[in-house]
Amino acid sequence: MQIPEFDQIQQLIDQHHADQKEQPRPHLGASMLGHHCDRWLWLSFRWAVVEKFPGRILRLFRRGQNEEQQIISDLRAIGLDVRTPSAGQSRVDFGSHVSGSIDARVESGVPDAKKTPHVAEFKTHSLKSFNDVKAKGVKESKPMHWAQMQLYMLGTDLNRALYVAVCKDDDRIYTERVRLDLPAAQKLVERGHRITQSDRMPEPISTNPTWYECKMCPAYGIVCFRDQGVKHDKAHRNNGV
Repeated sequence: MQIPEFDQIQQLIDQHHADQKEQPRPHLGASMLGHHCDRWLWLSFRWAVVEKFPGRILRLFRRGQNEEQQIISDLRAIGLDVRTPSAGQSRVDFGSHVSGSIDARVESGVPDAKKTPHVAEFKTHSLKSFNDVKAKGVKESKPMHWAQMQLYMLGTDLNRALYVAVCKDDDRIYTERVRLDLPAAQKLVERGHRITQSDRMPEPISTNPTWYECKMCPAYGIVCFRDQGVKHDKAHRNNGV
């Protein structure tokens, strides 16, 4: 007689991670400032809408964090001088609650620019996401990652960044050197200051409730399209969900 298979262990693990209460950030992070919607940034900075993730997604985030040490180890193995600053030293602060923390700094050894220091940014990707960033480049494929590096370069007085992407499906690696775009970086800082200091909630990116970026937003049905949120809930109740 076979022991029946069930996913209770995964459910328990995922619930454990979902139950861990992480305090919202007291600042507007550099990793967020490339987001497409001013209103979402304004709301999330004020903790008006706190995005909650299921346990499985939180485990995926953990995998990305754990991957950083493996990437650093591999870069050092091929001769890159990678420095991982302590928590206080890694922080870049632009005032008005706009700040962030870099993954690492490469002092030397990057091929074709061995003497040039770089901000280092490490990301893990699904297969689809990895193929997209490899085909299009980080600026077009992952504008939030590109904006994040711009702010880190500005905050550390460097003009180059090294983007290292790892595919979680097959362990392929994609790297890209990114140049500082000073006007763009300064505009991102100005955007952050405007959002953190404004007393009025910005306009949404769309007033169309079917717009795909709005429908995927945690604030949908809570702030921007409240009537749509009610209809959505009623539909679920009528379907027995």
